[in-house]
Amino acid sequence: MVNAQYTEIINSKRPGFSESPYSVGTDVFQFETGLFYRTSNNELSGSKPTTVGGELFFRYGKFFENLEVNAKIAYQRDEILNTPDPNFNISGLSELTIGAKYLIYQQKYTDKSKEIRSWKRRLAFDKKRLIPSIAASVGVNTNFLGEGFKANELSIKGAVLLQNDFSDRLVLLTNLIADKILSDSNEYSYIATMTYALNYKWSYFIENQGIFEKGFSPKYHFGTGVAYLFSKDLQLDASVRTNFFDDYSFLYSSIGVAWRLDKHSDEVIQKKSPRAKLSKKQKGRKKGNFFSRMFKKKKKRN
Repeated sequence: MVNAQYTEIINSKRPGFSESPYSVGTDVFQFETGLFYRTSNNELSGSKPTTVGGELFFRYGKFFENLEVNAKIAYQRDEILNTPDPNFNISGLSELTIGAKYLIYQQKYTDKSKEIRSWKRRLAFDKKRLIPSIAASVGVNTNFLGEGFKANELSIKGAVLLQNDFSDRLVLLTNLIADKILSDSNEYSYIATMTYALNYKWSYFIENQGIFEKGFSPKYHFGTGVAYLFSKDLQLDASVRTNFFDDYSFLYSSIGVAWRLDKHSDEVIQKKSPRAKLSKKQKGRKKGNFFSRMFKKKKKRN
């Protein structure tokens, strides 16, 4: 059996913002959706505008186990400050990105459970776990957005995705992202997410994100959340995140669900048994005619 990216249980990007280098596997349709609420606190203006919305991240594997195509769409309503007049709201599609991801390098780890000669070696840390699996992703930020969210032009989003499996329970995801390339407001960011599985059903994460945009001060966000595996194809999640600026802060909360339609089938490699090879050789031998067999028998008697 050949089984590269596909996993027996769902592998979801939610609830963190970072993305794993691994694809969902061939012939798997995966839907990751959620609702979010954000409230901001600007101490300089004394305002607390809010944002509500929903998002959908669609993932599909085809052609190669290492390849995934995806699309992200978000709809939101923003409260806009209009001092001294009353605030007003704008709503519409705020994001529509179409992209793909390809796993370049997959790290292999030593199976320590098979080590029976040395107890020390069995419990020793595998240094190969310090070398991450690596993937590259690229996407197009389209301009099919609501009037209040339109950009002046199309832009490109690219990322390097890293994953370190320090143990069967502890995983570190690191994303290095360049967004809005070819536009006047390009930005660079990183996301580092540490995930720990408490048991088969429950896991939690902590996350740090840094955003760097020309002409603005760096922004640093911190988040945490939990995920619950309801079934092998269904995951529920909840998360919160905030920042720690002196004059501006926000609180972001989200709940969501990830579900997959699993049509994956492993590629089966058939290997012929030694008996089958032997019988094939015997079938390929020339038996000869009646007289050749008779003379051979006479020679043996003599």
